[in-house]
Amino acid sequence: MNLYAKLQERAAAGKPVRIVLIGAGKFGSMYLAQVPRTPGVHLLAIADLSPDAARANLARVGWKAEQSQADSIEQALKTGQTWITDDWQALVSHPQVDVVVECTGNPIAAVAHCLKAFEHGKHVVNVTVEADAFCGPLLARKAQQAGVVYSMAFGDQPALICDLVDWARTCGFPVVAAGRGHKWLPHFCESTPETVWGYYGLTPEQAARGGLNPKMFNSFLDGSKPSIESTAVSNATGLGVPSNGLLYPPASVEDIPFVTRPRSEGGVLERKGMVEVISSLEADGRKIPYDIRMGVWVTVEAETDYIKHCFEEYNAHTDPSGRYFTLYKRWHLIGLEVGVSVASVALRHEPTGVATGWNADVVATAKRDLQAGEMLDGEGGYTVWGKLLPAQTSAAMGGLPLGLAHNVKLVRPVRKGQSLSWDDVAMDTGTDAYKVRREMQNLFAPPLDRAA
Repeated sequence: MNLYAKLQERAAAGKPVRIVLIGAGKFGSMYLAQVPRTPGVHLLAIADLSPDAARANLARVGWKAEQSQADSIEQALKTGQTWITDDWQALVSHPQVDVVVECTGNPIAAVAHCLKAFEHGKHVVNVTVEADAFCGPLLARKAQQAGVVYSMAFGDQPALICDLVDWARTCGFPVVAAGRGHKWLPHFCESTPETVWGYYGLTPEQAARGGLNPKMFNSFLDGSKPSIESTAVSNATGLGVPSNGLLYPPASVEDIPFVTRPRSEGGVLERKGMVEVISSLEADGRKIPYDIRMGVWVTVEAETDYIKHCFEEYNAHTDPSGRYFTLYKRWHLIGLEVGVSVASVALRHEPTGVATGWNADVVATAKRDLQAGEMLDGEGGYTVWGKLLPAQTSAAMGGLPLGLAHNVKLVRPVRKGQSLSWDDVAMDTGTDAYKVRREMQNLFAPPLDRAA
């Protein structure tokens, strides 16, 4: 718990952690808001497809204009300023860079950025969890082979869930279930960027004020992002996933230890040791008081009567049996917290969550009846949403990962609710992302995956 002290030491020594940010959108802007307030770090440069948009976001979060007036990374090193460019390769290849924060939200681009950063010996904090969901195990392996650290981003829910799971296991508790909250009703999986704000609970004016992207936010609402994040957690912690997608049991914070028990004991889980997402809405749409919509949680078990009695003596809120207890954070602050990951990978060489195996996958699933010749528009769009499945199930069916279901043409009809396979699409097999995905499948599930 001494990251701040270590950052202060780096500041005092005049040796700040040198960072570059790729992508200055909403998440990146939230991190940028904290950088000037964090000792011992220097944001050398920002790469964005639109440098002018990046400058506008810097002004939005309170940066002074002179802070970003460097005209090269070398000048930034001399002056302590920040360089803004559209040339990400110049940044990840620079010898003075310690950490790359990948924040584009584009999974195919993110894979290319991560691989190039590893090649040049840079640690990576990968905010683009979509990339982690479809090839995180291999990215983690390639980082290890390069002698660098690859990490999920603290502040995003997967890393916070991993932190809770690590707390539980370090304390000696078996993890029964872990996950996040979400505002969910079954028909939300059909939502499009045109319907998102009404379902989400924001007005179009609020969305515009915050610079919010309807397609991106729709990926949360339609279940894609919860599936993506649950996949990342499963692959990092080894927790299992439901056999046919997330269940989204409705529950207040008080009821989480009640519902996150095995079915044999009155809960919803197929077995102990699962990821799940708790809904903040009852099945009839009523809002649940004291919900966990924006938070994360872990449910643990008292394996002995003594531990159970300790729960009781210290007034821990449990299920009726007294054996299952849930620890939670009701809020997460997204990009405002990513500095924890930057400090952890740079100063401790430890990730804040990283894939260790291929346990789960997110498979593109049709939002409506789709016809041959249609173009898939990926996460949060009009055509597909992401369904969480066990990796073995996905590999056996040749499931099309959601992260590769963007700007891809269908070659045959797909009915509403059907999960897509590689055979349903004309896939560009030349991208780094596709090659890494196939390499991952061959390494982590060779007996099951023989799709083209």
